[in-house]
Amino acid sequence: MKPTPFHEFHVALGAKMVPFAGYEMPVTYPQGLIAEHNAVRQNCGVFDVSHMGEFLVTGPDAVAFVNRVTTNDVAKLEPGQIHYSSILDDKGTFVDDCLVYRFADHLMMVVNASNAAKDFAHISRELPKFNAKLEDVSDATALLAVQGPKSEEILTPLFDRATGERVTGLGYYHFTTGTVAGVPDVIVSRTGYTGEDGFELYFPAQHAATVWTALMKTGRIQPCGLGCRDTLRLEMGMALYGNDIDDTVTPLEAGLGWIVKLAKGDFVGKPVLDSQKAAGVTKKLVGFTIADRAGIPRHGMPVYVNGAPSGTVCSGTMSPSLGVAIGTCYVPTASSKEGSEVEIDVRGKRVKGVVTKFPFYKEASHK
Repeated sequence: MKPTPFHEFHVALGAKMVPFAGYEMPVTYPQGLIAEHNAVRQNCGVFDVSHMGEFLVTGPDAVAFVNRVTTNDVAKLEPGQIHYSSILDDKGTFVDDCLVYRFADHLMMVVNASNAAKDFAHISRELPKFNAKLEDVSDATALLAVQGPKSEEILTPLFDRATGERVTGLGYYHFTTGTVAGVPDVIVSRTGYTGEDGFELYFPAQHAATVWTALMKTGRIQPCGLGCRDTLRLEMGMALYGNDIDDTVTPLEAGLGWIVKLAKGDFVGKPVLDSQKAAGVTKKLVGFTIADRAGIPRHGMPVYVNGAPSGTVCSGTMSPSLGVAIGTCYVPTASSKEGSEVEIDVRGKRVKGVVTKFPFYKEASHK
């Protein structure tokens, strides 16, 4: 397992380390998952997400190339803007989901750690058609996600004056570059995977100790692990590759049609999505809640709709914020309306669930 640039700090804090996507990552700290989850919902937490992959795309055809290999419309992005998108195969199903950052003279794609090598190889197949260069800078990049309603207040003293002024007016899914804890050229993006206000900080890995130490010296930021990262994103209905989306489903089936711009021109997977949109999808990803304490849904548990098998639970947990069990699964389109019933086989007992509109948690500081 590869260590992230912050490995020594996780170990020193007593984090429980686990293998994840080829890295040794903290899953929880001694305070526990619930405390970490609540810190992000109410105050501020920090996640080491340096395992994520970052690709730089440069050259005259950078925009055209990324538009070809992703589904959203990169040409509509202004410098300083970010959007959520997907990378598809020729079947129209997910290779990965991703973020695309537009700079004045280049683009950055941020992909899932477990898919980085696969993604790079997949999109490289289209590269010879374009005057563009693709570079994997993942190993050289440290990435921290500072999340929670108090994140801007806590981070502001770590910015130099010019950076602080730019961050104050920074909209959701926008970014700037500046100086953080004395480290120059840090990418500061108002993004995250929790639903709360917050920032993701990208910077050269050699500055990891400087930035981490400055964050911890505030005394107001809770280190958080993979465990509460999952509960937080699930409460918001945010998809996780390998659970909610994979190479068996399309964005239209996953409820992510809004990141597919069919009118922008050709892209990988477009012919399939054109046909699927015209015909209508036969299944949809939905959220569900289990009202009683009969059981907690977990990934892989069988799902039934009207007594018939309907795949398995994609994601599931007991929601720390809501105190009810929540989950996701694919159901026939006719049974995808809010209030429809599903059954989950929880260790041999069928438990009733009710289809619930995303997000489950509706009080987050970024909707």
